[in-house]
This record gives sequence, structure tokens and C-alpha cells, in this order.
Amino acid sequence: MDFAVLLKKQAQKYTDKTALNFRDTAVSFTQLRDLSLKAAAGLSGLGVAKSDKVAIYLPNIPEYMFGLLGIFLLRATAVPLDFMLTEEELINFLNHSDAKALIAQEKKGLDLVRIKTACPGLKNIILLAWNEATVDKYFIKWERLLEADIPAPQIKAEDTDHSAIFYTSGSTGHPKGVLLTYAHFDHPVKAFEYFLRPGDQDSLICPGIPFSHLGGLDYMLLMLYFGATMTLQERFHPLEFLKGIAKYRPTIFCIVPAMYVAILSLKDHDKFDLSSLRYAVVFGAPSSPVLLEKFLRACPNAYLLNGWGLTETAAPNSFLPTGTNTKEIANTGKFMPGTEAQLVDAAGSVLSGAAKGELWLKGKAIMAGYYKEPELTREVLTADGWFKTGDVAWRDELGRYSIVGRIKEMIKVGGEIVFEPEVELAILRHPKVKEATVIGVADKLRGEVPKAFVVAADGASLESEELREFLRQHIAHFKIPHQFEFLPALPKNRTGKIDKESLRKT
Repeated sequence: MDFAVLLKKQAQKYTDKTALNFRDTAVSFTQLRDLSLKAAAGLSGLGVAKSDKVAIYLPNIPEYMFGLLGIFLLRATAVPLDFMLTEEELINFLNHSDAKALIAQEKKGLDLVRIKTACPGLKNIILLAWNEATVDKYFIKWERLLEADIPAPQIKAEDTDHSAIFYTSGSTGHPKGVLLTYAHFDHPVKAFEYFLRPGDQDSLICPGIPFSHLGGLDYMLLMLYFGATMTLQERFHPLEFLKGIAKYRPTIFCIVPAMYVAILSLKDHDKFDLSSLRYAVVFGAPSSPVLLEKFLRACPNAYLLNGWGLTETAAPNSFLPTGTNTKEIANTGKFMPGTEAQLVDAAGSVLSGAAKGELWLKGKAIMAGYYKEPELTREVLTADGWFKTGDVAWRDELGRYSIVGRIKEMIKVGGEIVFEPEVELAILRHPKVKEATVIGVADKLRGEVPKAFVVAADGASLESEELREFLRQHIAHFKIPHQFEFLPALPKNRTGKIDKESLRKT
């Protein structure tokens, strides 16, 4: 993707059209181009050149987007970092990524002077919010960056130029940064074009999914590529999300299952006008048909689609076909042209026909590798280009795929294999259950058994035995959790997914 060409084209075609809504501010496509060019010129004036790494540590605000686009205009490599990272995590990622500059915002508990000292390769820190006593001595103001009296340089664009490093794990230990090229950014828009066919008549609402995750950045790519207006929310708040839909009338959104749970937990969720929606897309985890059927009643004009993809595969990669019965929501459909898929058993043999096994993908969507981690890269990329996703999938007789769960979500109960998501979906069928997740815990007799963490529906009284009796009607006895722990809420990460790792540590 050539952002210089794209920004110029869209600013000419949609001069005064709103590209971005944020709070009560609207940014036109012309303003978006101009602010991005200013950011690029300012970064260039600081010595940032093609292939240099520039990190961004901001909440979901427009400046995050202007900074990203400024980096992309220079054909440098963006390192989008989650604003929830701690100081130690931030230092770890900055050093591992070889970041030359950092665009940041001060926040409580963050010592940016220490960060600059601890990151010898970090030449400049650009601040949006600052302490006047230190900014002039140590840092550069964002406003000053945009005042650079030089034109943004014209950089020759190559598809193989590295566009971004997305860190998916290793926050304090071994870093794991997914390295993508500029060609990878073409894949999400082509996937949406193939499956959903959006256009400039569409509008998007991004409910706080961080730009530090590919799912958040995909919103920006769709806005730019299709000329669609995007409403940006700083963080996910279910009530504000529904208010945003009613006010801005978006036609498309993509959220994770836990966000649907939060929306449906609102007392008056069905009082909001969601009739503008054409597509409501769910990503990130197997989804409960019961839950999504309930949500669909609130937006009857929308197709409810299940999608799948990973950062390593330039998500999204597949979608449930439009018009499919909602009860098949676990089905993520087929992969778009140009992406090959196969299922492989534990011995490494390729499975044919209807089967269940680890999903492997091959094609242009596959990442360039894990940055500076050749051994990690070799573990997941075969010599002939197949990427081992780590997801177990079921392929039906029509060649459609359903994600069963991650390999690490397999529980071996006395020799029987149990997938955590399968048990979770069964629990969620109970009318008194609001949220549920399942993990494996050690057991002296069986080696490992399922344990469930459950949040009861508001005002409902629920006990373990009632759940066990219910589950006996829906799943095999060895899949029924041996322990139930009732919580007021389940922990979530920044993308809204349930944080199982924190539960495993308890």
C-alpha cells in the first residue's frame, strides 16, 4: 500500500468529506492528508528516514492516526504500542524494536526521562501532553513537530518495505513482534472488499480497539481505502458505543464477543436505533449463537458475520458467508482467493475431506516473520511457506472452516481431549449466565480437568450443581467442569478479549 498516493487521491476525491469523527471534532480527508504530511515532514526533520523504526505510545486519539500516517509516508516502520503498557514493558519493546523516535503522551507512573536514558537508540521523544519544566530540555512538542518548514520527502515505495512491528506477547520477557510489509496492508482491505463489498457510502465506528492492534489499524485502512467516514472512540464503553451508533449512523463495525456481552448487559440496549447497520462482524473467539441471535434482534437490518484472522496473517482472512443462518455463527466460512488452507494432524500429516486439525495457511498474507527472532519464526513457518496458526479448526464437507480453539486451549482429561471454547459455549447457553470462560487445572487422578469461571446474569442466582445438571444435557460428562468459580466480572485485555492468562495465574 502506497499511503502517499492514497492520501492524495482521497483528498482530491473527497475534499471536504469527513474522514474522522472524534468526540465533537470532525477531520476532513483534506485535513487528514495535510496533518499526515506535516507529521512526516517533522519526523524527517528529526532525521527519520526510510526503514527507521518509530514507536507510538498514545491512547486512541486522532494524533495516533496522524503519527502513523506520517511514518508510513516516509516508508519508515511503525511500532504501535498499547497505551496500557507499563514503563518496564515500554522500555523492553523500544529497545527490542530499535526505535529511533517515540511519539507519546505523559501519564501517571511513567518516567519519560528514565525511558530516554534506558533506551540508548531512542534519539527523540515527541510529546502531546507535557510538563513544561521538562519538555523543552528533554523532549519535542507535537505542535512544534507539525511546524516543520520543509516539505515531506518523496520516498520510492516498494511492497517489501517493512511497515510495522506489532507486539503480541513478551511484554516483560521474550518479545514477539510480528513484522509486516507495506504489501500486507493491502490484504485487510481486499478481504473486506471480497466478502463485504464496502464503499464510500459506508461509515465505520471503532469502539476503542487500539491502533496498537491490527484490528484497530484495520479501521484506518478501511476508512482510507474506501473513502468511508470513521467514528473513533477512545475506549470501549458499551453505552457510549450504542450512543455513537445512534448519533453517527455507521453501517459497519467489527468487535469481539465480550463486547457483545457488555452491550447486551445494558438494561436499555434495545432502546437504541441500530437500523443503520449493514454488517455487524465478530472476531477474536468462538461465538455463542444464542448471544448473537439476541444481538441481531436489536439490529434486524444487519448481516451478522463471523470472521477470523491473526496479526501474523494480516487479518481478516475469512468470513462467514452473508445470509448464513445465525446458528452457524461458529463457521468462519472459506478463505479468500490467494490464501491456501490445510489441516494437519499431530503427526504432521495433511488431512483431507471433513476433518479436524491444526490450521495452516500459505500466501501473501503471511507475515515476514518475528522481528529479530529467527528461531521463533522457524517454529511457525515451514521451509515451503506454510504458517502454523496454532488454531485447531474443523472443516466440513462443503470446505468451510470453524475455529475450535487454540492448541493451548486443549485440556487432556484422562486421555480425552476437551477444547475450552466448546465448554464455554455450552455454559453460555444457560439463561442465567452472562459470561463464562474455561481453563485447565491440574488433577492428580486425570492429569487435568476443566475449571469454569462464570458471571451470572444481573439479578440471577446460580449455583454449581444447577450448571452441572444443565451441562449434562449438552456435553459429554468428561467435558463438564470439575470446579465452578463465580465472579462479578471476567478480566479483559485491551481488545476486549477475556484474559485467561490472568485467571491461570490465580
